Amino acid sequence: MHPQTYLLTGAAGFIGSNLAHYLVSVGHKVIVLDKLTYAGNLASLDGLAGESFRFIRGDICDTDTICGILLETKPSGIFHLAAESHVDRSIDGPAEFINTNINGTFSMLTAARKYYESLPKSSTTASPSLHNGLTQEVPPALSKSSFRFLHISTDEVYGSLGETGAFTEETPYAPNSPYSASKASSDHLVRAWHHTYGLPVLTTNCSNNYGPRQFPEKLIPLIIHNALNGKELPVYGDGSNIRDWLYVEDHCRALYMVMTKGKPGETYNIGGNCERRNIEIVRTICSILDELSPKPDGSKYEDQIKFVKDRPGHDKRYAIDASKTKRELGWQPQETFETGIRKTVKWYLDNAKWVDDIINGTYQCQRLGLEVAYDDK
Repeated sequence: MHPQTYLLTGAAGFIGSNLAHYLVSVGHKVIVLDKLTYAGNLASLDGLAGESFRFIRGDICDTDTICGILLETKPSGIFHLAAESHVDRSIDGPAEFINTNINGTFSMLTAARKYYESLPKSSTTASPSLHNGLTQEVPPALSKSSFRFLHISTDEVYGSLGETGAFTEETPYAPNSPYSASKASSDHLVRAWHHTYGLPVLTTNCSNNYGPRQFPEKLIPLIIHNALNGKELPVYGDGSNIRDWLYVEDHCRALYMVMTKGKPGETYNIGGNCERRNIEIVRTICSILDELSPKPDGSKYEDQIKFVKDRPGHDKRYAIDASKTKRELGWQPQETFETGIRKTVKWYLDNAKWVDDIINGTYQCQRLGLEVAYDDK
C-alpha cells in the first residue's frame, strides 16, 4: 500500500472524524475540510497531528476556495461527508439542508471536475494547473486513473420499508423528509457528473451508524447522556420503528474499500445486518448502564423511559442489503450489535467530558432541544 492523501469534507463530525482516525491509522494523510457548524467538533479530531493530518476551516459551497484547496493539497481521493443530517431540523428549517446537501454537493462536484481535468492521464506526465495560470507539480502516483470522488449518503433516500425486505442498490428512491429528499437530490447530482462529465464517482448508502464521537442529538448518545443525568429517556411513538444499525468503525473500513476497490459510477450499500426496534435499543443501553454504571439507589435506568409524540413522516423501517459490497469488495462488519453497543456505551462513560462540553455549549454554539428531540434516522 502506497500512502495517499485524501480530502475529507465534514470530518469534524461523527462519521468523518472516525474515518479520519482510521485513514491515519492505516498510513494515509488526511486533509479535513469542515465549516464547524453546530455538529462539527474539533475535539473529535484530538490525537491527529503532524504531517499525516491537516485541518482547514471552510464552506463546501465556496467553489473557488475548494478549487484552491484541491490544487494545493493534491488529494488522490475525496470523501464527501459534509451534510446536514438531523431529520427534525430539516422539518423545522429545510432551507439549510437544501443549501448544504444539494448546493454544497454541486459545488464540490464542480471543483472536483476542474481538479480532475487538470490531472495527467497517467502518473508519468506533468499536469497543467488551472490556478492563476501556473503549472503545479503533481505527485508521481496522482493521475486521472487513480482519482476518485466518494459521496457518502444514507438509506433514507429509499423511503420506508414494510415488515419484510431490504433496500438494494436498485431500490427506487422515495424520500419522505426534507433531509432525505436533499440527500436523494445530491445522489442524483453525483450520478449525473459521472455520466455527463466522466468524473470517477462512487456513492454509498449506509444504514444507521453508531459508535464513538456521535453528536448527542442522535438516539444512542442522547439516551446514554440522559440516563446518566437522571433525565427522561424519550422514545417516539410506541418505539416500534426499526433501524438497521452499523458500527461506525465497520462503516469506515467499508468506505475505504469502496474508495480503493470500487468501480467508478457504482453505488454500494453498507449495512450492519442488525435490525432493532427503537425501544429495544433504549432498553439494551439501560441494561448495559445498570451493569457498568449502576445507580446508587439500586433503581433501573429503564424506569426513566417516556414515550413521546411521534415525529411527522416518521419512516417505519429501514434495512440494508449489503450483499453487493460484501461480494464485490470482500467487506464484512466485524461488530455484532451486542459487541458494538457495549463498546459505544463504554466510550461515552470514559469520555463524559466530550459530551458535557457539547451539552453545555463549551465546544461550539447552537444546539437543538436535546431534552426530547432526537434523530433515530
